[in-house]
Amino acid sequence: MTGPTSGDLRVHGATLHYEVRGRGPLLLLIPGGSGGAAAFDQVADDLATAYTVATYDPRGMSRSALDDPEAEQRVAEHADDALRLLDLLSPGEPARVFGTSSGAVAALHLLTARPDRIERLVVHEPPLVEVLPDASEHRALLARVRETFHAEGLMPAMAVFAEGLKKDGGGAAGPKTAPEAEPRTEPKAAPDAEPEPEPKAAPNAEPKPEPTVPSRAEVNARPDAGVELPPQAAARAEQTMANLPYFVGRIVPAFMSYAPDVTRLEALSDRLVLACGEDSRGELPYRPAAFLAERLGTGLVHFPGGHTGLTTHPAEFGDHLLKALHG
Repeated sequence: MTGPTSGDLRVHGATLHYEVRGRGPLLLLIPGGSGGAAAFDQVADDLATAYTVATYDPRGMSRSALDDPEAEQRVAEHADDALRLLDLLSPGEPARVFGTSSGAVAALHLLTARPDRIERLVVHEPPLVEVLPDASEHRALLARVRETFHAEGLMPAMAVFAEGLKKDGGGAAGPKTAPEAEPRTEPKAAPDAEPEPEPKAAPNAEPKPEPTVPSRAEVNARPDAGVELPPQAAARAEQTMANLPYFVGRIVPAFMSYAPDVTRLEALSDRLVLACGEDSRGELPYRPAAFLAERLGTGLVHFPGGHTGLTTHPAEFGDHLLKALHG
């Protein structure tokens, strides 16, 4: 298969960089975290055997520059960016869409705003903490992350964020499982996120961040960390680190404080697949999708790995995504 073609799309307040590969109906992949389109590098070619696969860097990330670098971010605007890509790449037909983490939040807003443009949506662990019974605790977490970020800097804020994500909030009833998903067991203590294969870290390397933040391999692959990665992986890790201040400072507070229109989602649940990682049980990123699956009666599909299963189990993750997209 030949490499992807790339382009730039002018949207309100930003220019989006996107890549397209494959042939067939459109599948738009919306990344989460701070990795951008490169998060899909290990699965996009396999998905492109069945779809025209479009990936992109969300506004403010990597190659998608903001007109105003200090602009506050809104979920609705990120969802509109995805809509503009659908209009460009699939103007006459609704498309299939996948979103993970913060990208899943934008995708859900797009579904509620423009359901006519989405044939099927698969979302993996959207951090919609406002739907949870203990939402006030998570608002307090976001406030601590924000205060730490401004007072002490990026890595201390990341540590606060990671610790909060590990905690089992409990109290949410288990969802009915989809036919292809195994029965859900009761929440247990959060396991460590499954690490991706990586070189041995230097003695002074930073500790591994928990779910929704880059893996240890990505964090350690900085010039001062003494770790060698293949050129493509090293470039991805550098970009991930460069995106982190923007992600922690503006994406996390905007997206984790977003409250979806659950009534609207219920009316559109026939085209929605809610997914979580098999290894995420008991962690905060797991709970909103599980809560919504029970509320909407859709069942919950489990993907390999944890919140970063797309990185740690790319082949198996891609296989599960293809099945979920086909219904």
